[in-house]
Amino acid sequence: MKALRTPDERFENLPGYPFVPHYLEVDDTEGGRLRIHYVDEGPENAASVVLFHGEPTWSYLYRKMIPVLVKAGFRVLAPDLVGFGKSDKPTEKKDYSVERHITYMRAWMQQLDLQNVTFFGQDWGSLIGLCVCALEQDRIDRIMLANGGLPDPRNLQKMGTVAVTESPDPMAFTKWQQWISQREDLPTGKIMANEVPDLKVEGLGCASLSQGEKAAYDAPFPDSSYQAGALIFPLLALNSPEQADQFPFFAEAWEIYDSWEKPFLTAYGKADPILGWFDKIFQEHVPGAKDQPHSEFSDGTHFIQEQYGPELAEILVKFVRTA
Repeated sequence: MKALRTPDERFENLPGYPFVPHYLEVDDTEGGRLRIHYVDEGPENAASVVLFHGEPTWSYLYRKMIPVLVKAGFRVLAPDLVGFGKSDKPTEKKDYSVERHITYMRAWMQQLDLQNVTFFGQDWGSLIGLCVCALEQDRIDRIMLANGGLPDPRNLQKMGTVAVTESPDPMAFTKWQQWISQREDLPTGKIMANEVPDLKVEGLGCASLSQGEKAAYDAPFPDSSYQAGALIFPLLALNSPEQADQFPFFAEAWEIYDSWEKPFLTAYGKADPILGWFDKIFQEHVPGAKDQPHSEFSDGTHFIQEQYGPELAEILVKFVRTA
């Protein structure tokens, strides 16, 4: 498949992101190779904490958490999904699928031979990451999620009921899909800063971003030819029971999480209408989530790492040390 690679100079002098880049290659499933970028900070032989981002972000989202975790003595790894950040970006929307991204990130974890992992995921980083964790469960010691989800093809109606009850705007994701389906490019920095007037989803972005931080979210995408992944990802979601057969990997993952006894913690921003309610699903259905000290941030938006990065990192440190 054809892929683009963002020029390195786009990532120079980003505020709060001094991390040395690391790279490895994975099979693109068509006989070619794709380069994945990842942050790798802290002692190589220390306990590993793995951070997965979602759409349309990249490992920059974790810049406020990484230093706290490294200071606590962990090895911290934060990859950029294919199509995002410093990783290679296939140019055709048809080249993106959830299943391929699970395959890519599983290969990334296997190549690094990570063991005794604490996994942290948000947004698409949780959907992809939880499937990877299920497939690589022997490598995983515990899981923490912040504003993430994992659709269960077996129980979509029940999940929809919880969303209606718990979300401040149950139609928020539909609005997001409709808006992005009409776009040929994404003003990523403005989305992250909640500065897109015609995007009628409250609780998505974080209004406190500086101009430099907004520019950092734009950095991976010199123009729209680099944005196929960012544009198509929301449209890859499982939305209805009629689509269930297209997402067997979600059902297979849930079969594992139905009996997952390892520690499973949630820390969610409740002002997020898209996934701020999904913590209730995990708390009810994952055995390892029972009796854990789950956290809520009443004003936390979808990209909660921007608002409460250090606080989330401290919760994660305590979780690793006590669970």
